[in-house]
Amino acid sequence: MHRRWLFISAAAVLTIISLTAVLLTGRKSEARDTTVTPAASRHASAPAATTSAPSASADATAVSPKPSARPTKRKPSPSATSASAKPTATTPAQPASGSAPLAGRIRPGVTYRGVATFYDADGGGACLYDPSGDVMTGAMNTADYEGSKACGAYVVVSAANGASITVRITNECPGDCAPGQIDLSAQAFAKLAAPSAGRIPITWKLASPSGLGPLSIRYKTGSSQYWCGIQVIGHRNPLARLEVSSGGGWRSLKREDYNYFLSEDGAGCGGAIRITDIYGQQLTVNGIAVRPNVVQPTKVQFAAH
Repeated sequence: MHRRWLFISAAAVLTIISLTAVLLTGRKSEARDTTVTPAASRHASAPAATTSAPSASADATAVSPKPSARPTKRKPSPSATSASAKPTATTPAQPASGSAPLAGRIRPGVTYRGVATFYDADGGGACLYDPSGDVMTGAMNTADYEGSKACGAYVVVSAANGASITVRITNECPGDCAPGQIDLSAQAFAKLAAPSAGRIPITWKLASPSGLGPLSIRYKTGSSQYWCGIQVIGHRNPLARLEVSSGGGWRSLKREDYNYFLSEDGAGCGGAIRITDIYGQQLTVNGIAVRPNVVQPTKVQFAAH
């Protein structure tokens, strides 16, 4: 009985050992399979990595142009925008209009191009100013003369060599003078170039010179209380309008191409005169009697611009 128990016990132990061995063998096999799987995964991922590398490179190539393209599409900075918006001294048409709303063809702040020629001038001409010793004058082409609106205007004329001269417009240059051209006095032309040049390219622009005394008023020959012509002499800025006191108000007179403002029915002749420049400045003059062809000084002058 004791032997049988020993035999059964031994058989049980052998059985347990055999089962344990089988289980251990299976776990080692699973362990080997688990160990191989990551290796297989690395091999599989290597081609994937090789395949994805060109893809990543392609993505980088596609993306890289975008940052390089952004600067060309970027909006200008505020400082650049404000700088470009600043108007240049040579191309400012709209600001000039705002500062001189009554200007004609010749506007302040605008540079004009043309040619300069010369003639023997004595300070007189189509504007009907008296000849004088001041021969730094010029005759304006018909287009820019604009029916005598240019009369009395001061312009700075500049040559390509850097020389410049300020002249007063006292005459009209009709016929061959093209828009932009000024026919200078011989003395003024000589300040810019040798007379032998005859004709030179120039730029010119409106001036508002300092150092001028009060302006003067003159009634035209033949003026009376029934008809009169009024001329303004020595004004700093171009004139836009002349009015006379009449009927309790102001009556604007028509300006003729010989630079007189006419009251054909005599209204306002001998009364108060109000003159306006292209900037809108107004001066009122009293006490100017109808004295034909007499230059009568005043105590007023337009401010410089």
